[in-house]
Amino acid sequence: MSDSQTYTPPKFWQWENQSGGKFTNINKPTSGPTYDQELPVGKHPLQLYSLGTPNGIKITVLLEELLALGHEGAEYDAFIINIGKGAQFSSGFVEVNPNSKIPALLDMSTKPSTRVFESGAIMLYLAERFGALIPTNPAEKAECMSWFFWGIGSSPYLGGGFGHFYAYAPEKFEYPINRFTMEVKRQLDVLDRNLSTRQYLSGNMFNISDIAVHAWYGTLILRNLYDASVFLDLASYKNVVRWAEEIAERPAYKRGSRVNRAPSSDDNSILERHDASDLD
Repeated sequence: MSDSQTYTPPKFWQWENQSGGKFTNINKPTSGPTYDQELPVGKHPLQLYSLGTPNGIKITVLLEELLALGHEGAEYDAFIINIGKGAQFSSGFVEVNPNSKIPALLDMSTKPSTRVFESGAIMLYLAERFGALIPTNPAEKAECMSWFFWGIGSSPYLGGGFGHFYAYAPEKFEYPINRFTMEVKRQLDVLDRNLSTRQYLSGNMFNISDIAVHAWYGTLILRNLYDASVFLDLASYKNVVRWAEEIAERPAYKRGSRVNRAPSSDDNSILERHDASDLD
C-alpha cells in the first residue's frame, strides 16, 4: 500500500512557517534567542532548567539518586522551561544551551559557573563529579558506556521518528510509520534479549545507563507513551517490562519523575523543585 500522494523535493528548500503538526509553532530552521529574559537562579549549587519529558527526567532521577546516596552537593533547583510556549528561546536559556533544547544545567559551585547541555553530557558530568552510578572497573565502565550511548543514539528513533509520525504528524503515512515502528521494535528486542540474563542493562549494577534508557523505554512501557502500547505489543517484551517496573519502584525514581511536570492527582507531580521537602 502506497501513500496517497508523492512528495517531490524542490531544488531549493524553503521553510514554511505553518507546516502542520503538534510542534509547528516552535520549530524553525534557525537558532539563537527570540526575546530577552534572564533565567531565574535558586539557592542550590546546581541549577536545572528543564521539563518533565523523557530527556528531562533523566536528570532529575539521577539527581535524586545521588541525593539518596548521600551526596549533599547534588542539591538542586529545578526551574520549568515550557517548550510549548517557546521558553527555550529566551536569551538566558540560549546562553546556557545554544541548542535551545531541554535540559540544561548550570553548576554554580565552580568559579566561573559551568554550563552543561545535552542530557547525556549532563549525566556524565554529574556521575563523574560525584563519583557515583558509574563503574570504575575499566571493563564494567566500557559496558556501562556502551549501553549509555546506545540509549542516547537510539532514543531519537523512538521520539523524533516513531513518536512524531505515529502521534504528532498532521497526516499519517504508512512508510514512515512502518519504518520507525520496525526500528523501535528491533530496539525493544535488543533490550529484551540483553535483560533476559541481566538484572540491569550492563550487569547487576544499577547505573546511569539504566537511568538514560529507562527515561525513554521505561516511559514507553509504564506510561503508554504515544498511546502505542497495543500497536507495539509492548507486553510481549517481558524482560523489558520487568526491568522498567523494577526501576520505577526505586524511591529516587518516584521522586525525580515527578519534577517539572504539571500537577495531577495520580502522581503528585510538581512544576518546580527547590527543596527536598517539595517532594515529601
